[in-house]
Amino acid sequence: MTYLMSAILGFVQGVAEFLPISSSGHLTLLQHFFGMEEPDTLFNILLHFATLLAVCIYYYRDVLEMVMEFFYGLADMFSRNPSRGRPPEARRLVLLVIVGTLPLFVVVLIQDKVEALGQNPVFVSCALLLTGCILFISDRLANGRKTARNAALTDVLLVGVAQGFATVPGLSRSGCTISAGMALGFDRRFAVRFSFLLSLPAVLGATILKVKDVLELEGGLPVEALPKYILGMVIAGVVGYFSIRLVELLAAKGKFGAFAYYCWVAGLVSLILVFLDITFVPAVSV
Repeated sequence: MTYLMSAILGFVQGVAEFLPISSSGHLTLLQHFFGMEEPDTLFNILLHFATLLAVCIYYYRDVLEMVMEFFYGLADMFSRNPSRGRPPEARRLVLLVIVGTLPLFVVVLIQDKVEALGQNPVFVSCALLLTGCILFISDRLANGRKTARNAALTDVLLVGVAQGFATVPGLSRSGCTISAGMALGFDRRFAVRFSFLLSLPAVLGATILKVKDVLELEGGLPVEALPKYILGMVIAGVVGYFSIRLVELLAAKGKFGAFAYYCWVAGLVSLILVFLDITFVPAVSV
């Protein structure tokens, strides 16, 4: 992997991870049409970790308060004199994120089958078209009033189900979860905020487990590739930070569905190219 390829993959990760256009779907199509090699597993994990850091930095107040309230809540549970009344918003947000993460445990059971779908560019193209439809409908929904204080556990569980479905390559995680939140009556800004905070446990858990397995298989961190890894991570994190800001602004203005047109064009063009058997991979001379 070259430095240029590291920079390109970092940019694609930072944009597609947060904009509702499906990072996994784009990777599949880039590999099929342009012969782009799939990044090594460790680099791919580190790129996702970089975007996780972007979420933590952007929502640092929420993250810090949630971490503190998590431990305060545990202490309160085992206290002889537990506090009465409504819990702090950050503590309730912790509960909502935990409940919303539960459906992913079902996805783990069929993870191999779900990932296999990403090998089919026709399926991915159709999934992008479906993502466009979801985004288009989301803009037609009224702005709700539910926030962390009054969203029901069933609401966030359904958002978690949407996140589970979005593990299918070509379906956007942010697009599905934000749209689901809007459909359930979430305030638009809270729908975006909750969607990105909901991604933290899944990405962090996957990063810890996969890094451990990869390092054991490869016998440690490849030191010679470290500068390229760092370059890709920095670009993914910085681009991801501004991508979050863009999504938040567009959702607040009711223009989140603008990405639908991109998904429709990308999905339709990809389908046409697949059926015409057109690729842009340079011919290899024998």
